[in-house]
Amino acid sequence: MPPAVVYDTCIRCGLCLQNCPTYLETSTETSSPRGRISLIRAVGEGNLDLLSPGFVEQMSECLDCRGCEAVCPSGVRYGMLIEPARAQVRRAQAEREGVGKRVVRAFLLRALFTHLGIMRAAAFALRLAQITGLQSLAAFVGLRDLVALAPRIPSKAFVPRGQRYETAQAQGVAFLHAGCVMHVAFPEVHEATVRMLQRAGLSVVVPADQGCCGAIAVHAGESDLGREMARRNIAAFERSGADVYVVNAAGCGSTLKEYAELLAGDTTWHARAERFAARVRDAIEVLDAVELPKPGVALDCTVTYQEACHLANAQRITAPPRRLLAKIPGLRLAEMRESTICCGSAGIYNLTQPAMARRLQRRKVEAILETGAAMAATANPGCAMQVAAGLHAAGSAVQVRHVVELLDAAYDDEFTKRS
Repeated sequence: MPPAVVYDTCIRCGLCLQNCPTYLETSTETSSPRGRISLIRAVGEGNLDLLSPGFVEQMSECLDCRGCEAVCPSGVRYGMLIEPARAQVRRAQAEREGVGKRVVRAFLLRALFTHLGIMRAAAFALRLAQITGLQSLAAFVGLRDLVALAPRIPSKAFVPRGQRYETAQAQGVAFLHAGCVMHVAFPEVHEATVRMLQRAGLSVVVPADQGCCGAIAVHAGESDLGREMARRNIAAFERSGADVYVVNAAGCGSTLKEYAELLAGDTTWHARAERFAARVRDAIEVLDAVELPKPGVALDCTVTYQEACHLANAQRITAPPRRLLAKIPGLRLAEMRESTICCGSAGIYNLTQPAMARRLQRRKVEAILETGAAMAATANPGCAMQVAAGLHAAGSAVQVRHVVELLDAAYDDEFTKRS
């Protein structure tokens, strides 16, 4: 468990309650940040068993959205509490698990997210099922929720192969993080990001030796696996010679920026992780910090912005996405209520906690529909999948797009023809 000084920072003021998605849904103290901190304290002091059902349930029910951190007057680092607690629970559970569960978990985390070739093979299989209609059989094998969440898989992935996109009179070189889900499910966002970075005066490299950021592993309590992934990406960035490590997935960016904390006990890698983290930027940060050419294509529609938790709460980036959207001719931004409340995606939360995820998904969809917007903009693939699935289930025609994708559209008339 974390040292007492971490959870002692909480003064139990309750300002976090209205920013906690699970508390908003349940109005239950144990489903709030301060309630969970009390549980963590009880385990740390030996007054509650690590594997007591209530403790395990609350460590799992938490989305780790960090909404509490954004409003905490005492500066409680809630992520530094929930993630180590989950890791402890996971280690204790692993000792009691059967072989079958261990094999499935190893495949999902150590194969699917570590070896991206396997991720691409899985995406190809899903695309084949979508084309042939075989996904309709998902209900019979218990995969209804997974298939409902999956976006339409494109025919071509954005595979990192050492590509280099040169820009005349470049002001620097950006390393583009391809990610795991992003490169197979949303390759068009990577393509838009490359074009926008070039418009920002940067050349772009996409090294082949990069990999998953490790966010899924860390959130699932597999911190050792997350550290392995961190070392791989740090080394890839160092070898690339790039000036800045650019990511267009908010959840990945948050984890990448916290590599120094993840590797705090590693004397060989900690200093390298600190240097690396100082160079990580969300694509939205980069584009907001430069003088972009004036876009010439009008996007005549009303757009609402869905805050990605790990962009708004963990990275505290809220104004830049709105400023970029404001640059688009014709675009009208309609703010939604509870824009910072989690949509229920949270990595693989919508698969591990489907009931609560659906409640939060409905809450978010209702907020979007109230705005009357034709498009919802976001900055994270998990949010895009969760929100799009919820809108589809509600029978809505509202489209979901990445902020960078919409900005790129303001320079490309072909986008308006496709949309």
